[in-house]
Amino acid sequence: MTDLDSSTVEAPLVPQIRILAQFIRDFSFENPRAPDSLRAAASPQIELGVEMAARGRSDGLFEVDLKLMATATSDGQPAFQAELLYGGLFQIDGVPEEHLEPVLLVECPRFLFPFARRIIADATIDGGFPPFMLEPLDFAAVYAAQRAARDGNMDGSVVGNA
Repeated sequence: MTDLDSSTVEAPLVPQIRILAQFIRDFSFENPRAPDSLRAAASPQIELGVEMAARGRSDGLFEVDLKLMATATSDGQPAFQAELLYGGLFQIDGVPEEHLEPVLLVECPRFLFPFARRIIADATIDGGFPPFMLEPLDFAAVYAAQRAARDGNMDGSVVGNA
């Protein structure tokens, strides 16, 4: 039997995600038919697009972007269009390299989403509409669709936007 020196045994790293900063990188809200669009009797049809992107930095941190695009039409006419690129600066420790991409493109956007959701809701209120409250998103499904599209494995069963 050999004795193990406790200084040579490494404890497994516990994955940690720290949000160091959050910010609006780009934001646009358009209400091209105001004030007429505010008097529409029918509820608008809304199309929602979601994209995520991440990049490493030379300081070992990661920038993650969550892009939300919402376009509302009523009676075939544009009601509003909102586009938000919301970013976060993350420190990630204890995550194996092979699991880093899903952490960056699924877990980090989950942290950013509630804040981005509030910005879109506030903008629709300020634009004269009822608040547009985005439903919670399945970032794992969006990530899988983006990855399939990137890898060229689209079979028609996966949609890229939520």
